[in-house]
Amino acid sequence: MATAAQGPLSLLWGWLWSERFWLPENVSWADLEGPADGYGYPRGRHILSVFPLAAGIFFVRLLFERFIAKPCALCIGIEDSGPYQAQPNAILEKVFISITKYPDKKRLEGLSKQLDWNVRKIQCWFRHRRNQDKPPTLTKFCESMWRFTFYLCIFCYGIRFLWSPLSSGLYHYYIMELAFYWSLMFSQFTDIKRKDFLIMFVHHLVTIGLISFSYINNMVRVGTLIMCLHDVSDFLLEAAKLANYAKYQRLCDTLFVIFSAVFMVTRLGIYPFWILNTTLFESWEIIGPYASWWLLNGLLLTLQLLHVIWSYLIARIALKALIRGKVSKDDRSDVESSSEEEDVTTCTKSPCDSSSSNGANRVNGHMGGSYWAEE
Repeated sequence: MATAAQGPLSLLWGWLWSERFWLPENVSWADLEGPADGYGYPRGRHILSVFPLAAGIFFVRLLFERFIAKPCALCIGIEDSGPYQAQPNAILEKVFISITKYPDKKRLEGLSKQLDWNVRKIQCWFRHRRNQDKPPTLTKFCESMWRFTFYLCIFCYGIRFLWSPLSSGLYHYYIMELAFYWSLMFSQFTDIKRKDFLIMFVHHLVTIGLISFSYINNMVRVGTLIMCLHDVSDFLLEAAKLANYAKYQRLCDTLFVIFSAVFMVTRLGIYPFWILNTTLFESWEIIGPYASWWLLNGLLLTLQLLHVIWSYLIARIALKALIRGKVSKDDRSDVESSSEEEDVTTCTKSPCDSSSSNGANRVNGHMGGSYWAEE
């Protein structure tokens, strides 16, 4: 039985690591065999160490958020409390759960007559009930602080290897990045839910594919540059979100402007005109296309499409913030997809609006404020 099973497994293994697919013509896996320490050229088996490392990173994250991020948040005044709890009401709760979270004018008037409440009070109840399902600011701060710390540290570590061949340090950088994105692949199902969940899911899949592919195929120079290009703007975004949660709006605005500039330059400038130009055109002239060449560039083009989508969102946020001059709430709600501007405006002076979820929806006079940090 064991002998019989070896045949199909051998065929599968041979197909998975087919030289005709992975490598250019006249290049074999034997050509990529490195010195005894295993770091002369990348080897596919190195990738296997990613999975236990991803679990380790997730465990470190839990410790970091509990013992480092949370105390930092409390020190700067972020309260360890949930959002304002809506007044218990069986009729409104049934409408909220079974019918709609955003009642229209006709339904509001009907509920007003049924409960003998004024319309404004009912609007406030629905707003507080929606906010009740949102994660507290403390949770969002801890998540952003973990990502900020990782992106900053890994960028500072990885930029050293932009001009280096494969070494033990570059190997650790590659494996750490890959393990981090594997941990995000699983933790995104338990993290704060966001409107761009599907986009980020595709992004993580593409990123894992690119990192794995570029390492196995000995394209570590391209891979290192791409990872550094992403990390340099990612930690700026997380820093802006941290400033927003801490209510340092001027710092948040400044960091967002810097982030936007770096994002546009790296994702719409350097990435397409330098990296894609090299992988699409220069490599075609040097080694010509082969099977995995098409896969690599397909993933790179998919990543560029995501860059364009995010750039549009960033430009839209900045434009809206400049037009309004101030912001009344997080437009990108971490749980909901609809804006509550009307609710906030209606309830700003209402007695039932005396409390908010850690001030996250408070009106401020700064250009952008919480609006663009959360987006």
